[in-house]
Amino acid sequence: MSAGRPARLAVGVVSAGRVGAALGAALSGVGHQVVATSGVSRASVHRAETMLPGVPLLPPDEVVQRADLAVLAVPDDVLPGLVRGLANAGCFRPGQIVVHTSGAHGISVLDPAVEHEVLPIALHPVMTFTGREEDVQRLLACSVGVTAREDDEAAWSVGEALVVEIGAEPVRIAEAVRPLYHAALAHGANHLVTLVRDAVELLEDAGIRPAERLLGPLLSAALDNALRHGDRALTGPVARGDAGTVRKHLRELDAVDPELADTYRTLARRTAYRAGAAGLLPDHAADEVRATLEEHR
Repeated sequence: MSAGRPARLAVGVVSAGRVGAALGAALSGVGHQVVATSGVSRASVHRAETMLPGVPLLPPDEVVQRADLAVLAVPDDVLPGLVRGLANAGCFRPGQIVVHTSGAHGISVLDPAVEHEVLPIALHPVMTFTGREEDVQRLLACSVGVTAREDDEAAWSVGEALVVEIGAEPVRIAEAVRPLYHAALAHGANHLVTLVRDAVELLEDAGIRPAERLLGPLLSAALDNALRHGDRALTGPVARGDAGTVRKHLRELDAVDPELADTYRTLARRTAYRAGAAGLLPDHAADEVRATLEEHR
């Protein structure tokens, strides 16, 4: 296999979840042959039929046995047991490329497969997937965290070549920092969805519909500003030190949903810290905001 252009590979995808189906379709789109996939749930079977048409649905062991490139796209907690089970069943073979897509795991989770002389690689797309066909286009435009054994330059090169080939951008992630890397991504992406949906529901409680149309331009601008300007993009009552407005917000939120009010308090404390560290909020104003947050607990 050349680092510039990987050879055409027989690809097996375990399983046809949101990530697996998108990655399988992307690899198929650049000339690799997806020879088998697995899926049990109705959603996985539908994704396989839609995004990997004509690809047979087989048990995971048969999928791996047919593959030159075995893609293990299963949930984080399932991955270690799956790798051990496949290794114990003798499904791996020397020279086979074995890739997992978990962000939380590094390369050591593939150690049972390495005993069978496979080439182990972790490829984690830095993208959120919905399980629909648009995921393939999103995958082509994202970064992919690549991890291989520190001394295995061949594995690094193969992983990066696969990523480049589908049009994504490879980023080397050291084994030791994978958990922190994944925590950062989950905190940003997953909690952003929670935050947005909370804001939508509050606006709907106030009788404002469609709330998404109201929030869309505001949140898009806030995200763009944060990515381009960092903490200098902080605005709003906490960053300005408007303790009276914060007090009013907490009173309203406590009446609607005390748990949501606690989330506001936690984020407001963090915002006050960041605004202070960036020189946007004087110490006395930050102290007043923090005191307001505590008095309404």
